[in-house]
Amino acid sequence: MKIKCILIDDEPLAIKVLRNYFSNFSDFEIIGTFYNALEALEFINNNNVDAIFLDINMPMMTGFELISLIENKTNIIITTAFREFAAESYDLEVLDYLVKPIPLPRFIKCINKISAEFNLKNNIKIENHRIDPHIFIKVDKKMVKITIDEILFIEGMKEYIKVVTIDKTYITHKSLTSLSEELPLDRFARIHKSYTIAIDKVKFIEGNRIQILSYTIPIGRNYCKYVKNRILEQSTVQ
Repeated sequence: MKIKCILIDDEPLAIKVLRNYFSNFSDFEIIGTFYNALEALEFINNNNVDAIFLDINMPMMTGFELISLIENKTNIIITTAFREFAAESYDLEVLDYLVKPIPLPRFIKCINKISAEFNLKNNIKIENHRIDPHIFIKVDKKMVKITIDEILFIEGMKEYIKVVTIDKTYITHKSLTSLSEELPLDRFARIHKSYTIAIDKVKFIEGNRIQILSYTIPIGRNYCKYVKNRILEQSTVQ
């Protein structure tokens, strides 16, 4: 099941940039591109659209005016060169706000957010059908999809991080803090300045160390109490 998106911007170059970015993500499908909001309105109200990438300053109708006329609830992502509209956009409950020129890492973060919303929506609608949440990271110029349930831990290494999964290890140019923020808070915990772990993958705690499969991971001195409480809370819930 693909995530259906449309792009609305009066600048052809802006649409071209987004199209190039989307070409890396097989789970997403662009089902329409529009150069003015009025042209897009009828399509949005008559089709199933999961996410709308929307510029603000456009002829005939602004992006904000379009949002007020959309009948079907969908995820709105603002794409604009102006930072000053951010507060107004969040009053309209947009999912994300991207400032042009949009860096690829920031776009990936947005894509992960859309995926999470899409999975949540479909898990509610489709009983007994599990859709695995996932993230995308850039590895050797490719966007790699990693299912969150497969992640064991993430290790920070100065300008890079190492994502260790059940079957494979990936290295990407990203900060540990940035990737940790993309993971579900109820399933992952920062246990050290250099480590974030999957709580449900912990085999045991011994002193200031955690065991996950064959990996022994240190707990930072300032994280000790927090980590033990989080792991005990998780085991109680389960």
